[in-house]
Amino acid sequence: MDCLFCKIINKEIPTEFLYEDDKVVAFNDIDPQAPIHFLIVPKEHIESNDDINDENSHIVSHVFQVAKKLAKENGLKSGYRIVNNCKEDGGQSVNHIHFHVLGGRQMLWPPG
Repeated sequence: MDCLFCKIINKEIPTEFLYEDDKVVAFNDIDPQAPIHFLIVPKEHIESNDDINDENSHIVSHVFQVAKKLAKENGLKSGYRIVNNCKEDGGQSVNHIHFHVLGGRQMLWPPG
């Protein structure tokens, strides 16, 4: 499989993980859009939100638990944003579901 995030998860591409467990990894975004901007990526290859089903939906709740933990560890007491882009028109650039966690500044609405 030629998936960038699978290669990162499998340590074929060296990346410093902020967090890793049996379900997900987290690492800093290479093009941060906020003072704190990291990704949480499931280890299981799931292409997009449209591929969440009864067998793998538990991973989404785990992602949000990890986001809460890492937000606290990064001092995001005043808030943060979690973003999931789905498919091309939704802004998804890597076809492996992932969640952006952004904080450290006021998030504007609409996002763009």
